[in-house]
Amino acid sequence: METIARLLNDSGLAGADRAQVDAARAASGDWIARGATRIYRRSLHAREGILSFIAAIGREKCLYQAAEKSFTSVFQGTRIAVGGISLHKAPFTPENAGHLHEAFPFTAPISLRGRKTTIGCGDRLGLATPGHIRAVAPYDASPVLAQQSMRELILTGRDYSGIVSDTSFLVFQEGFESGYGADGDHLKTIKDIDVALAAGMPMITLDLTEVMNPLPGSWSSAKVDEEFARLDAATRKHVTETYAGRTFDLAGCSVTVEAAEAKRCALMYGKALDFSRDVDRHLKEKRGNRYDLEISIDETTTPTLPAHHLFIANELLRRDVAVSSLAPRFIGEFQKGIDYIGDVGEFERQFTVHCAIARALGGYKVSIHSGSDKFAVYPAIGTHTGMRVHLKTAGTSWLEAVRVIARVNPVLFRTMLSAAYDAFPAASKLYHITANIGAIPAAETVQDANLESYLDASDSRQLLHITYGGLLNDPRIRGGFFTTLADNEELHYDMVAKHIGKHIRLLGVPLLGA
Repeated sequence: METIARLLNDSGLAGADRAQVDAARAASGDWIARGATRIYRRSLHAREGILSFIAAIGREKCLYQAAEKSFTSVFQGTRIAVGGISLHKAPFTPENAGHLHEAFPFTAPISLRGRKTTIGCGDRLGLATPGHIRAVAPYDASPVLAQQSMRELILTGRDYSGIVSDTSFLVFQEGFESGYGADGDHLKTIKDIDVALAAGMPMITLDLTEVMNPLPGSWSSAKVDEEFARLDAATRKHVTETYAGRTFDLAGCSVTVEAAEAKRCALMYGKALDFSRDVDRHLKEKRGNRYDLEISIDETTTPTLPAHHLFIANELLRRDVAVSSLAPRFIGEFQKGIDYIGDVGEFERQFTVHCAIARALGGYKVSIHSGSDKFAVYPAIGTHTGMRVHLKTAGTSWLEAVRVIARVNPVLFRTMLSAAYDAFPAASKLYHITANIGAIPAAETVQDANLESYLDASDSRQLLHITYGGLLNDPRIRGGFFTTLADNEELHYDMVAKHIGKHIRLLGVPLLGA
């Protein structure tokens, strides 16, 4: 801590007023540094004679507070007086994150219900937030910086409190005050939703997989009629009168719901729609209107038919569910970490109908799941949503961290690649990909300077994408992996920012002020 005090004195920040601190924040360079000690410029905040900031001594990064007089801090940590400065050091913990939210409200996640374009930036490591912020900040879009599913929590050994905590401190590090979201992703039960809410996550992505009934999708018309007849009379009357044989005219297109399809929808989605209503009421009870509910129906084996999307959207509207965004299962393949697989023209033709349904029935954002790296279809998505869209990415940021390893630590990368083959059988049961593992070049045939090519070729990219759990829990890898990223922090941020920025540009999101 003595080196922090010396750096404050050397830079003239000890006792600086708010105007001087603001000038220091705006100066060039990300750090104020001396040797292995650095203060992150954009984190500097002066209030009531106390300077708060993020600093690192070597690889240890903490929140610091400093003043020329003794003061009381709400943050848990340690204190010393040195060089005429009273200095308080606070580790990045969930409890301290709560104090940070109170002292600097911009560091707490918020509902983005009123924001038009949102970018989900999943961060499996708790390190990529500055890169995400730098990618999104120049554009008329809002980031969801904390985003994890229960599956990702299990595989990475993290929890929602830690995810929000990590994100909050890095938001403070970047001085990002425009607001960000936090998404409890693909949650299926109210119990899990409550865990995310307790951690301060305002966005819930409700995965309806376990309450939907997919079986009627393959039933004959006779079987559908038989099972539909078992539903209560009020439901049968409503479905028949509202949907059966009707054509719905939407702006620029129309959707016809055949009688058999209306019955099929009632059997497939009825319980799921009622559960959505229950979850929405639960969220409203917990957070008033300060939440974002995303409905996910994309975890299916077949694309969502326009008639089914219309039925779901209209029934959610009838149940007064406050849907912020909805994720259908689109035609083609949205596999992890690679570009769209399928006919781009046919995707665009069908996508326009999904967008028309969203506009006509609630005006919610169309959500693109497994949206990482779908560069071929981003222009169509941006055009037809009119930028009222939520693009969800996750593993692509993990891959940029792996790219850092490939560039600067080839020995570790080769260990990771070898371990990925061992982890692949278990990982492939959790993620649907079509990678040809046998087509990946043997590591001994690739020179160190070309190791990044594994992050560019689809087969090896997917191998490394889905095996993150096994790699992060491998004792041969974990320590060196995080040490390398800490030693190459700015390279990591730059790679993440560049890659996510490509997503945003191709989507067509306008620059702020444009």
